[in-house]
Amino acid sequence: MNRNTLSAAIAMTLCLVAGGAVAQDSQTEQTPAATTTTQRSNVSTTSNTTNDNATRRAAEQMSAVSVRADSLSLGGGLMSIQDAPKAVSTISRDAIKQAAPGATFIQAIDSIPGVVSSTDDVTGTNDGNVTIRGFPIDEVGVTVNGAPINDSGNYKIYPTEYGDTENMGDITVQQGYPDNDTPIAGAAGGSIAWVTVDPSHTAGFDFSQSLGQNSYHRTFVRLNTGDTGPVRSWLSYSNNETELWRGRGKAKITKVDGKSVWTIDDRNSVTFSVQYNREVKTNYEGLTKAQVAQEYKQSYGSVYTPGSTSSNFYALHQNPFRNYLASADGEFTFTDSLRLSVVPYFQYGYGGGGSGSTVTENPLATKNYYHSVDYDLDGDGKVSGTKLVNSFSNSTTYRPGVIAKLNQDLTDNNSLEYGLWWERPRQQQDQVFVQVDPETGEPVDTWAKSGLIKYPDGQVQKSYINYTTTTNEKAFITDNWTPDDKWTFTGSLAYVWSKRDGFVAEYPDSLGSISTAGKVTATNSAYAANPDKTFHKFTPTGGIKYQLNDQNQFYFGIGKTFRAPINGAILSNALYGNGTAQANPLPNKPETSVTGDLGWRFYGDSVSASVDAYASNFNNKQVSGYDEVTGLTVYTQLPKVHMRGMNAEGSYKFDENWSLYANYNYTRAIMQANLDSLGDGIYYTKGKTLLNAPLNTGYMAVNYKNGPFWASLNAKYQGASWGDWSNTQKIGGYTTLNLNAGWNFPDFSPSFRSPYIKINLFNLADRKAFTYASNVTSFLAANPDKIKDANGTTLYASAPYYSVLQERTFMVTFGASFF
Repeated sequence: MNRNTLSAAIAMTLCLVAGGAVAQDSQTEQTPAATTTTQRSNVSTTSNTTNDNATRRAAEQMSAVSVRADSLSLGGGLMSIQDAPKAVSTISRDAIKQAAPGATFIQAIDSIPGVVSSTDDVTGTNDGNVTIRGFPIDEVGVTVNGAPINDSGNYKIYPTEYGDTENMGDITVQQGYPDNDTPIAGAAGGSIAWVTVDPSHTAGFDFSQSLGQNSYHRTFVRLNTGDTGPVRSWLSYSNNETELWRGRGKAKITKVDGKSVWTIDDRNSVTFSVQYNREVKTNYEGLTKAQVAQEYKQSYGSVYTPGSTSSNFYALHQNPFRNYLASADGEFTFTDSLRLSVVPYFQYGYGGGGSGSTVTENPLATKNYYHSVDYDLDGDGKVSGTKLVNSFSNSTTYRPGVIAKLNQDLTDNNSLEYGLWWERPRQQQDQVFVQVDPETGEPVDTWAKSGLIKYPDGQVQKSYINYTTTTNEKAFITDNWTPDDKWTFTGSLAYVWSKRDGFVAEYPDSLGSISTAGKVTATNSAYAANPDKTFHKFTPTGGIKYQLNDQNQFYFGIGKTFRAPINGAILSNALYGNGTAQANPLPNKPETSVTGDLGWRFYGDSVSASVDAYASNFNNKQVSGYDEVTGLTVYTQLPKVHMRGMNAEGSYKFDENWSLYANYNYTRAIMQANLDSLGDGIYYTKGKTLLNAPLNTGYMAVNYKNGPFWASLNAKYQGASWGDWSNTQKIGGYTTLNLNAGWNFPDFSPSFRSPYIKINLFNLADRKAFTYASNVTSFLAANPDKIKDANGTTLYASAPYYSVLQERTFMVTFGASFF
């Protein structure tokens, strides 16, 4: 190979983070099942693998299984061959193709053991919620094409921003703890990783159109260049729109994704990927039990009365956002025993969420008084009264980063993987106020760029402004040793260093507030702080696997995880006490967890199964509290939570046409201490169960395929769970029944290939159910008896509000490939 070409490719990978164009016919092209067992399934990527540094001997251990993987009982793609010494599950491309056309990756992993996911809307236009073994999604790390996508500030995940199902490759979930080479700093629990499909070698054009209830329609197109010299590419566009199924409003999500692979030779390549998203969505309102009893399909108010100051009008609850993620993945082979993987990335995001607020018209407000204006805001000819405005919480993020790792084979039995990860995201957040049309109640600018409420001196009125720079660094090394054909030993150590520094100001530029009588108070006067906190921790992991024979393997793995506090905790806690930087700030402790997995896997010709028993000791779970002095949300910690449970899954292949898949999950997530909310009392949570952590869940799917016809009938059971921390309000369990079916027609001509039709039916029994407790600050659902804590404080109560299960609905999709 030309050494100059390799040097140029490495330099380009380190410097470029832009993606390019074009791909395979995702509806018809089949990936050999054997690739699920190899740790470098192709030369172009290692970004979605576990145990990248497997030895040659370890690969040979599974070779007998690999060569017959396409004939194994693997549940229609819902179960995949695994060989890591810990809990790992993968949803294959075959299963993803059967799902709803606009489904998010959160919806796609609902069948994985230990995962409990839900969404307000099955169209893929709602982010939804998920827990894995009791850990919510903001305590689970997620990567796409090797780049992290958890919010750099609060670690939350917004699945609607990433990926069309037509472009998704296999999705891998590590339920207990992520590999140490994963570029995430916010994974107290496990991890989720997926890559987009590689471009095909043949040119073409893919098209699909979906229609459904609630005016749902989605268009997807993708151009595939095929081989153009050493480069092949794809570029796709999708537009996904629906009206809300409860309440008034709509959602529109537009995506442009692309991927290019430059194959330098059979041992070196560079992949470029980009994902762009623009969305404007009306949010669904979380409902209390009392509201649901009154009307199941209600949401934010659908009617606006001119002059109203109600913040419940649906048009005030919009969520506009646009973002892109660009990354490169360079895979280089220096020698037969030394390889380099480099993944630079850059992420940008802008947007936020709206709600309702009010501003007072007051002719005395000639100075910077918060929530007051000295002019006629609504054009009624008077400067008086309270007027409705749209409060908009905005966020802007710039996030560069790179992960580089070397994979070195010391011998056929022993290999090392070692490397570094670095990123430095910058995030600015604020809340502004936007005028609304006095006749319609709609904000004059959904994106809050114009029509802003300002002070007399021209400054924009804001309730807060935050700026955070986060520096994450990690060094890691993993050793994989396979002394013989039976045993594999894995040991890994990483050092994670995370620094958050920035600026926070509450009510910036404000002199206080002014009453209608002209009295000025210090309430809402400006105060600020400049916090600077550093967190660091070693995260060791280890595992042992015993390969009894081609069918049976046993394993034990243990690992420690680390999550630095969210940026909001660093900023808000700096203001704790009296609203000045000189106050005693609240301590910020990183979350850590130690998880052990003990399991057995069996892969047979007609039956496959796995059982995993696990235990996690979770420390310093971050919880939001209340500061009575400043009236701000601050953050405290629940010292300990213990998760104990079991995941089991199995698949049975009746014949070439029929297969069955099922799993069962038992999870006990028990709090080991009482929760001090700081201002609202010390709640009696010791011995209670975490909210949104059902004790029992299960999944079953029957799959049928005969010639051009295929169908999958599946049922998901979610047991009862708690809606508040004190376990005083419970929501019942429920089962959803869904059907996916399709017909693949023969080619009409060489230029009109692989036409198909697909039908997706959700909630066939039209069940009504609560799915997820949305307000994690509900420590006590109700307190009619005025229960006091140990200090004599009457415990504050707030009713939990929930997401609810969407009614029965359907989608139909037509598609084909051309040229």
